[in-house]
Order: sequence, then structure tokens, then C-alpha cells
Amino acid sequence: MEIKTKTAVVILNWNGRHFLEQFLGKVFDSISSPNVSGTKLVVADNASSDDSVEVVKTGCPQAELILLDKNYGFADGYNKSLEQIEAEYYVLLNSDIEVTENWLSPLVSYMDNNPDVAACAPKLRAFNNSEFFEYAGACGGFIDKYGHIFCRGRILDFIEEDKGQYDNNMHVFWATGAALMIRAELFHRAGGLDESFFAHMEEIDLCWRLQLMGYKVANVPESVVYHVGGGALPNNSPRKLYLNYRNNLMMLTKNLSKNRWLIIFIRLLMDAASGIMYLASGKLSYFNAVIMAHWAFFGKIPLCCKKRKAFKHLIVKNADTGIYNGSIVYKYFISGKKITFTQLKMKN
Repeated sequence: MEIKTKTAVVILNWNGRHFLEQFLGKVFDSISSPNVSGTKLVVADNASSDDSVEVVKTGCPQAELILLDKNYGFADGYNKSLEQIEAEYYVLLNSDIEVTENWLSPLVSYMDNNPDVAACAPKLRAFNNSEFFEYAGACGGFIDKYGHIFCRGRILDFIEEDKGQYDNNMHVFWATGAALMIRAELFHRAGGLDESFFAHMEEIDLCWRLQLMGYKVANVPESVVYHVGGGALPNNSPRKLYLNYRNNLMMLTKNLSKNRWLIIFIRLLMDAASGIMYLASGKLSYFNAVIMAHWAFFGKIPLCCKKRKAFKHLIVKNADTGIYNGSIVYKYFISGKKITFTQLKMKN
């Protein structure tokens, strides 16, 4: 397939008119620079019921439009959109991201100079608290042995101020889907985002598969963007909690190579404990979300095993870079030690 575009910046939108009005023009201006030549902007619309499409047509007519026939969620919405785009690199960019003037060039340069890296992401700062990292990705993502996720700059609910302490490029376990650059050929070869996730953690699952294929994932903090967060689902949404609990268990089932069922059993117990804590604190909707996530996961186990088997021929190594060999939940909450990333001993 002939590559006609170097980089395609693709924004998947669903009822995000206000974000498009606020941020789309700045994205287009930033990719119009000569140092990122060969870049195009695409807005893929997940059958929005607001007037997002008209906002794009009138406010940023230079952007290409892909109109999907229904809301496929984050995962399959991107899959179906990227099937229609020819480029060397894709950038999956949330509509609620404010980019900086020179955010794209460091990412392109890093990928050009590191062919063993399949995907990378910029530093994420909080749009509404700009001196601090942003929850969804901060300065690169990691997991513990039980699948709990954390970042450089964000351990569970503790978010650090960005003082330049993580300004070195680093191989990480996952790169945030809020601003994910990935080699197009590898995106498709790995099978894209898992549509059964619908939304949340699908980028972590994809980064895990890329590492199993022998590639690396990186964070490039020279590139900085600002993320609003909670654009499609608020952070306190029971639906979001449900997806995170269910999808994390699905991800472990698909990708763990050692002690898979033992780790999943322990994780189920840990989830149950958190559900009881929600119930004890009167958060019945959160408790129900955990219970429903577990039931949904049990129903998804055959599908996860089928996908695991179908991917097996692409696996060349274990993915262990960026895994904390312990429980970040225990270390942070139960032991009473609220720590930062620099205090952890990570596999390199």
C-alpha cells in the first residue's frame, strides 16, 4: 500500500461540539507547521446527535471528515475510521485535548529515530490545573502484577505537580489513548483496539500486545498537551467504573503469560474488597458497578481466550518492562505509604 501521508492526526468525536469549537482550530494550526509536513487532520464522528459535524465543516473545513453510522465507542470507532486512512503514523487524539505549538514534531522525530518503538505519547498535563500532571496518562503508564494501572506523575489518586522530574524519554508499559502515536502498519497487524472493550483500557491492552510482538512503547515528555478529561464519561460515573473493572480483567485474561488464573483470582478478591468499601460508604451505584463488571467478565472469558489464541502466533517475548512486581494498591493504601513513581523499583 502506497503511503500518501506521513502522519494522520485523528480525532474521534461523539457529541463533543464544545470541545471541537474550543480546541480543533489550534490542532489544525499546530500541524500546519513546515516541521511536520505531510500531516493531515481527520475528524471521525461516532454518529453524534449534536451538531458536531457542522461545527467541523464551518469551523475547520480543512479537516477531513469520516462519518460513522452509529456510536461504536472509542475502540471500534477508531478501528473503523483508521481502516479508511493511509498514513505511516496515526495519532489518536481526544477531542478534549489542547495541544501546544510544537507538540507533534518531537513525537514524529522520536518514532523516526527509534524503529523498535511501536507507539509513544506526549506528557499529559491537566487542562484545569496546568501545573499538574493529568490522571489519564501523566508521563507514561505502568501496571502492577495484578493489573492495577498507574503513571509517572500519578500513583492511583495522588497526582504530582510537574516540576520536570520526569522529563526524560522512557520506555513505559502503556501510552495514553488520549494522545497516542502509533505506527499504522503495527496498529493493523496487532489487530487494532479490542472492540469488545467499547471504551477504557483498550489502549493498554493494545500496548501490551505490541510488546508481546517484540516492540517497545515510550513516553516523550518534550511533547506536552493539556487534557480536560471525562469528556465522554465523567470520572465519577458508575458506567466508567464498570468498564474499567470489566476491561481490566479481560485484558489480564488475554495477555498474562505466567500464573494467569491465580493472578485473576487474587484480582477478583481485591475488586470484591473495593466493592464492599463502596457499599459501606453508601455508594450503592459503585458497588453495583463492580458486581455487574464481574458478571460481565465471566461471560467474556470464552471470547478473551479465543482472542488470546488467535494472537498467539505473533508473540515473540514476554512483556515485562513497566510492570511493578507487587501490589501498588497495598503499598499505597494499606501500608499507608503514599509514594511517588521515583520511589518504586521497576523492571527495565
